[in-house]
Amino acid sequence: MLFGLFKKRNRDAELAVYSQIVAQARQPVFYTKFCVPDTVDGRFDLILMHAVLYFRRLRGEPKDVAAFSQSVFDFFFQDMDGSLREMGISDTRVPKKVRVMGEAFYGRAEAYSSAIDDEDLDALGAAIGRNVFPGNPEPVAQMGLAHYMVVAAKHLAAQPTDVFLSGQIDWPDPAASTPKT
Repeated sequence: MLFGLFKKRNRDAELAVYSQIVAQARQPVFYTKFCVPDTVDGRFDLILMHAVLYFRRLRGEPKDVAAFSQSVFDFFFQDMDGSLREMGISDTRVPKKVRVMGEAFYGRAEAYSSAIDDEDLDALGAAIGRNVFPGNPEPVAQMGLAHYMVVAAKHLAAQPTDVFLSGQIDWPDPAASTPKT
């Protein structure tokens, strides 16, 4: 029993979930059809968008799910820290940049989640515009991304929690989840 206290926990499922969040955010359709800038900021915003959808889905779950979700969150910020260092940000500036990224995450999580909860596509589109397209609005793309987020939120809500705990996420096809124009 005592030796179990020092055993390192396997976090493969949490890493798999984080990797799937990133993989979904890197789908080329977001940068083509949805006009998201293929920049560091654009990629960051798409990862945040998908992370918000994932964490929103798991809110209110029991403690074991919250611990799993926290591990995914920790991977997210470890990855952001590592990415900043790879980009050449100095060791003294990395913590400040990570704090700013954390504030960005929480701000977007609040704006996106409340708009999704209220099923307010206009508010969601406006929030996406402020964050993904600052200074260069893309109204059609913003509303397309808003629609995708609502579809994705419903798609994730329909999945059993134990699927997430096994390291899987079934994301909807972004191209197929937008209204036909």
